[in-house]
Amino acid sequence: MSASIQASFSQTTTTPTQGRFISFEGTEGVGKTTAIEQLCARLQAHGIDYLRTREPGGSPFAERLREILLDPNTAINDDTELLLMFAARCDHMQQVILPALQRGTWVICDRFTDSTVAYQGFGRADGDAIVRAKIDMLIEQFVMQLPELTLWLDLPVLEGMARANKRSAADRFEQQATEFFTRVHQGFSVLASEQPERIQRIDASGSANEVSARIWQTIEEKLDI
Repeated sequence: MSASIQASFSQTTTTPTQGRFISFEGTEGVGKTTAIEQLCARLQAHGIDYLRTREPGGSPFAERLREILLDPNTAINDDTELLLMFAARCDHMQQVILPALQRGTWVICDRFTDSTVAYQGFGRADGDAIVRAKIDMLIEQFVMQLPELTLWLDLPVLEGMARANKRSAADRFEQQATEFFTRVHQGFSVLASEQPERIQRIDASGSANEVSARIWQTIEEKLDI
């Protein structure tokens, strides 16, 4: 995972004075970091004020929880993991995301609620209905605004894992077995079928510039910029 980066609710349509909220999702090694960097460069070139952030993390308190959640030595059960994710998210939203959107800044977030559904709901629980209901309840109670657009970078699981294995030492999630990430991928696929307007699948194969072009075309089409 990259070093700490600076960061920032209502499931309603943004007003003209609000910023746009975009999240990036995907399994390990799909190229989110590079894609986000290239998107931010495009936004800057267009004179669009943006804030780049991530989950878990994004605020000082949430970054402390991120260290716990990603530490391979952390031994917690699945419910504790889920609640820590939402504790981090709640602070992140209140301290960073909402203020940024309210001042008209675009928020570009590396992972958000869809990762929780995919990783905790499918990776950990294989899509169990009770676990998904828990996550849905937490989203309803603590996430007042979902991203306006979610870009799901899709790549075959084994290809993504091969890329990820070339990076630094694996964190607590990256150490999971292939079967775990196969279930995570299924989770993203299910979410994309359930919410096709918000979640847009982006083919993450090919060069970084090719992926970036697909992302920008989707943003232009969906956000009318």
